[in-house]
Amino acid sequence: MRNPLSDKIVTIKPSGIRKFFDIVSEMEDAISLGVGEPDFDTPWHIRDEGIYSLEKGRTFYTSNAGLKELKVEICNYLRRRFGLEYDPTHEVLVTVGGSEAIDIALRAMVNPGDEVLIPQPSYVSYEPCAVLADAVPVIINLKAENEFRLTAQELLDAITDRTKILVLPFPNNPTGAIMERSDLEAIAKVIIEKDLFVISDEIYGELTYKEKHVSIAELPGMKERTILINGFSKAYAMTGWRLGYACGPAPIIEQMLKIHQFAIMCAPTTSQYAAVEAMKNGDEDVAEMREQYNQRRRYLMNAFKEMGLPCFEPYGAFYVFPCIAEFGMSSDEFATRFLEEEKVAVVPGTAFGDCGEGFIRISYAYSLENLKVAIGRLADFVGRLKKEKQEGQRC
Repeated sequence: MRNPLSDKIVTIKPSGIRKFFDIVSEMEDAISLGVGEPDFDTPWHIRDEGIYSLEKGRTFYTSNAGLKELKVEICNYLRRRFGLEYDPTHEVLVTVGGSEAIDIALRAMVNPGDEVLIPQPSYVSYEPCAVLADAVPVIINLKAENEFRLTAQELLDAITDRTKILVLPFPNNPTGAIMERSDLEAIAKVIIEKDLFVISDEIYGELTYKEKHVSIAELPGMKERTILINGFSKAYAMTGWRLGYACGPAPIIEQMLKIHQFAIMCAPTTSQYAAVEAMKNGDEDVAEMREQYNQRRRYLMNAFKEMGLPCFEPYGAFYVFPCIAEFGMSSDEFATRFLEEEKVAVVPGTAFGDCGEGFIRISYAYSLENLKVAIGRLADFVGRLKKEKQEGQRC
């Protein structure tokens, strides 16, 4: 019988995040700090708008590109928050989550053999989506000593004659790193000089704790080179609603829409009506959730300091990325043993790229009560490992 599978898809590894989540789901009394999903319910006024849309019988397809009202509100939001101006008719596309937007942006923009620069550690889907688009992913290894920011020199060193796109994953999953305006200005010069395009994944743009998020599309000469990707999952606690959006130059959005038409048709209608309400009246909800995330972030940083676990201070998203290299085991071994001995799931840093070795990702999108229990177990585990290390050195 002929092999029914694509050679390309067989070479792609499954997500390293789900492995530990699947194990912990069947483990009694276990705590998962592995999945980046807000523990908050979608704010009631947003849910209510979704319910109302069903009661009114709004259950039909929308325009392929999304509800006009939603696209207008997305543009209003981007103008209000970042001073960005987009045409809702030609420069905005509503997608099934930010993940679809990443996929179709790459497929619309690359030709076979084009190189896509992907800073890592970063979200698990960028590299496989580039492969599926027949591009060549080129990894830029970010460094802890730079707080996992992308520097202009690192970008310049990775560019070749075949480079076309830079994926810009900030605020970053898994590290929590951010790019400040000065960081973006430095790399924007390189991008313009080398005539590159940017896919800027800003899904965590509302979750920053040092300064207001800056979009690279705000910088002179960058809006026409940037596909800005965002969505409702993280900031508005709407993961299950599966709704995102992409904004960018009309010629690119037009081709992304073509793929979206054939593969998806349109994003969920109920979710779109709920998202209109989120865009109009959700700022206070976002601010409240951001403050609670910040409290959890500060608690974790203090706990790591007390247990002597090194971790640079992250100022974005809802993840911390502590270093566990001192214990002489791989990230996967650390996470596996921690789960087996203490019944707490974290994600090995290598799930986000090989340069994540020596780190683990902990999500603080969980209640402070759960975090305190889990971090208490981590402190016990780390203390035990340090003791084992000391005894080994004496031998």
